[in-house]
Amino acid sequence: MKIAVASPPIIKGLQDGLYWLQQLVEDAAAQQAEIICFPESYLPGYPGMPYTQEDRTAESLQSALGEVCRIAAAHHIAIVVPMDWHLPAGLYNLAHVVSATGEVLGYQTKNQLDPSEDNIWIPGTERNIFEVNGLKFGITICHEGFRYPESVRWAAQQGAQLVFHPHFAGSDTQGPSLTEWGHKDNPYYEKAMMMRALENTIYFASSNYASKYPESGSAIVAPEGTCIAHEVYGRTGVIVADIDLQAATGLLAKRFKNNLYA
Repeated sequence: MKIAVASPPIIKGLQDGLYWLQQLVEDAAAQQAEIICFPESYLPGYPGMPYTQEDRTAESLQSALGEVCRIAAAHHIAIVVPMDWHLPAGLYNLAHVVSATGEVLGYQTKNQLDPSEDNIWIPGTERNIFEVNGLKFGITICHEGFRYPESVRWAAQQGAQLVFHPHFAGSDTQGPSLTEWGHKDNPYYEKAMMMRALENTIYFASSNYASKYPESGSAIVAPEGTCIAHEVYGRTGVIVADIDLQAATGLLAKRFKNNLYA
């Protein structure tokens, strides 16, 4: 099947985010992708992006999710859309999974917050597996996918053939000027993407914003750790790749002896 990973610009607010979501979904659907993933906290935008607090209300976010469902159904493509989300305990960083018919299939919370996020979101406590058109997948969000490989291994042990990894690494104001994906002098993020695939024998699909100074590039990595597609640094767009579900055996993840570390 074909999957897509989006690299939108740093958005100005909910309406700007929905505009770019529609543009990039249309692009992915035109290339016959069956599912597309967006970066971390895409709606209304990661903290520090230029959205208003009104964009972060429960009502505004619920309305935005309804529009995402409409877009998914209109283009017959599933969407992984990371959002801020209000639950009874407070505000969470999570990713909704919307089917190609516009149905919300569920969500995955960010369970391992970066220390700098402790006063922004409440950490989640559960992990989930989703299925779209025969593809079983998990989701790990930014910091937890980079620094907590257990979040990916759990999904692979439950039969996931792929883990989507929405994240945000970079800035529109300052940072490195990267030129080659996976270069030895790049920040470690891209190496971590390769390892999450290789150490579990599954696909790993990572989505980052197209900021002016990205610290990683959106990429799709094969089960043997090879990057099969990546976005040009700083370019708004989508990458689409054919993946072979039979190649995602989860062999190394399933050989892990959990009982030795209980």
